[in-house]
Amino acid sequence: MKNLDAAYAALSDPTRRAILARLALGDATVGEIAEPFPISGPAISRHLKVLEGADLIARTRRGQQLICRLNPTGLKSAQEWLDHYRAFWTGAFDRLDAHLKKIPEKK
Repeated sequence: MKNLDAAYAALSDPTRRAILARLALGDATVGEIAEPFPISGPAISRHLKVLEGADLIARTRRGQQLICRLNPTGLKSAQEWLDHYRAFWTGAFDRLDAHLKKIPEKK
């Protein structure tokens, strides 16, 4: 459950969601990730640290560059949690719809 909490806490920030959207396009250096944001390099590093701590990204070194990539297994626990509740709500709405169709209309 800790990773699930960390994943949703990380996803709660729009900058971190934008970083994940960028990484969905492919691996990127920290500089490439930081370029469109009007915040400092240390702030970007803190965001990356949160994403890495939540297992949403992985960072590796290539020479002097730090390369970031999405970690799909980190998103898996968050997706599984959503899928469980999606199934619950879909079933509940289907039952409500069936119930409402049985009720005669008042004129």
